[in-house]
Amino acid sequence: MSTPAEHEPKRERTWIYVVACVLLAGLALWGILAFGAARNSQQAQEKAERFITLLQAAGVNPPDQDQVVRVLGDDGGAACANPNAALSRATLNSMLTNGATGPGARPVISDKRAIKGQLLIIEVYCPDELDDFNASIEDLKTDSVTGS
Repeated sequence: MSTPAEHEPKRERTWIYVVACVLLAGLALWGILAFGAARNSQQAQEKAERFITLLQAAGVNPPDQDQVVRVLGDDGGAACANPNAALSRATLNSMLTNGATGPGARPVISDKRAIKGQLLIIEVYCPDELDDFNASIEDLKTDSVTGS
C-alpha cells in the first residue's frame, strides 16, 4: 500500500490552518470572557456585599468584595456544593483539632468563631442547607477560648 501524492498547493493548506487557529483562539477568548462575566454578576455582587456586612457585624475583618465575588460567585462555590456531605463534615472536623498529625491528633474545644464563617456563607449563599448544617454542628463543643 502506498501513500498517494499530494496535489494541493501548500498555500491552500496554510489558509485552512490559519482559519482554524483564528477560530479556535476566538472561541477560547470568548469562553474566558463569558465565564468571567457570569461569575461577576449583579447577584454575586449583592451576595458578597451582604456576606461582608455579616462578617463585619460578627467582628471579623472581611476580605475585599472582589475576592469574595471571585471565590464564592453567586452560588457559594465549593462551600455550598454539599456542605452536609460526610467529606465536608470530616474536613471541618479535621480543622477543629489540636494541630498534630497522625495518632497525636485530638479534638479540642475550639473557639465559637471557628465555624462562624462557614455558617455565614451558608446563610447568604445556600440558606436551604442551613438547618441541616446547624444540626450537624450542634454537637461540637465550642467556647470563647481566644478571649474575644
